[in-house]
Amino acid sequence: MIPNTSPVNQRAIGSLAALYALRMLGLFMVLPVMMIDGLKLTDATPALLGLAMGVYGLTQSLLQIPAGALSDRIGRKPVIVVGLLIFAAGSLLAASADNVYQLIAGRALQGGGAIASAIMALVTDLTDETNRMKAMAFIGASIGLSFSVALVLGPWLSGLGGLSLIFSMTGALAIGGVLVTLLVIPNPPRTRHRDATAVWSEVAKQLTNLRMWPLNAGVFLLHALMVAIFVAIPLQLTQLGLEKSNHSHLYLPVLLLAFVLMVPLIIIAEKRRQMKKVVLIAAMLIIIALVLMTQAHAVWHWGALLLVYFLGFNLMEASLPSWLSKIAPAGSKGSAMGIYSSMQFLGAFCGGAIGGSLMSHYGYQVLFALFAALVVVWALVLMATPAPHHLNSVRLTIQAPLNQIQYRALTALKGVSELIELPEEGAVYLKVNASEFDQQLALAIIESTGETHGSQR
Repeated sequence: MIPNTSPVNQRAIGSLAALYALRMLGLFMVLPVMMIDGLKLTDATPALLGLAMGVYGLTQSLLQIPAGALSDRIGRKPVIVVGLLIFAAGSLLAASADNVYQLIAGRALQGGGAIASAIMALVTDLTDETNRMKAMAFIGASIGLSFSVALVLGPWLSGLGGLSLIFSMTGALAIGGVLVTLLVIPNPPRTRHRDATAVWSEVAKQLTNLRMWPLNAGVFLLHALMVAIFVAIPLQLTQLGLEKSNHSHLYLPVLLLAFVLMVPLIIIAEKRRQMKKVVLIAAMLIIIALVLMTQAHAVWHWGALLLVYFLGFNLMEASLPSWLSKIAPAGSKGSAMGIYSSMQFLGAFCGGAIGGSLMSHYGYQVLFALFAALVVVWALVLMATPAPHHLNSVRLTIQAPLNQIQYRALTALKGVSELIELPEEGAVYLKVNASEFDQQLALAIIESTGETHGSQR
């Protein structure tokens, strides 16, 4: 149950969170076991298995923005259903693989089911402004939970039936997602919302917005490292005598404790407006973990260092998109998030490809040392980046273009820092300080002729 939320919104949020969790669970379950089980496939090498781990990110990154834009034209549900069917087809292709090249093809096809942007747009369609942040937080929590469950469930399923069973289960979860989409998720009204999906003209602008690139680079590096971690560590644990089926016993307490330790720091970042400091702390934790991983020689070393790493990872995973939403220009949030998501998946591809190659030729010490150096460089860039102002995006519907008096009254409202009017969309987009902004007064200005508000100024 989500507090202070109507039953209709609860159904929409719960079903969308379930849809996201089903898909991400299938995507993550292979991470802790692919480098171990994949070596049994014909022609398998660490480099090719690393490519197999990350190649889904390449197709995801290429299709993320187009899929979101397509959902504006033909509807969210058709894009989601087709994407899930493509994902299921890729899962079944990977499940039947007897050589590494078929596995790579299956993973690439999985990535073709790029539905994240369409799901987020559907969240916007089905929730009102007052419940949208709750919905995003609830879905974010479901993603984090699915990641934790996947890392525990993957080794267990692998012990029962190897990669074939995991990918078969993944395909079944995707079909389950189709059923949730068709039978459970409410049918949304057809709307355009620039905070939900990308607009090609805005994408071009945000690609040249230098304020966004420290965050885009950060999520690229974060997910490259996440995949590279699972290229290297499962093999080390196995070589130290920890059976594959017992890897779950290490991951579960580490992930739970990392989550518990993350919560107070996220509260500090948001409530006390210390986001930049918290992100830099996260970067330092990751750097420390990576440097010490080059010297790890016992299972308990890996357990302790994974705790430090996942604490830093969770902090950045939660904070970077929040930072980006705060600084994205009015009416550009969907486009900025589209680029951000594409960079996230591109990072996963590069992390698998580069991580596998480094493991093949130089070993895990060089892999971790290189990524530690890259995180240091990124942290130095972030230190020179201004801290974000804690602003929210607001979209207000208009029935007719604003007159000059209305426009001036809205821009003069307390808490408003930016305004863009889009009459062709019937909307006004604002960047506001939520603690100061009076939305009811803004709506009153829009609904008036402007004469009363103009006389006040």
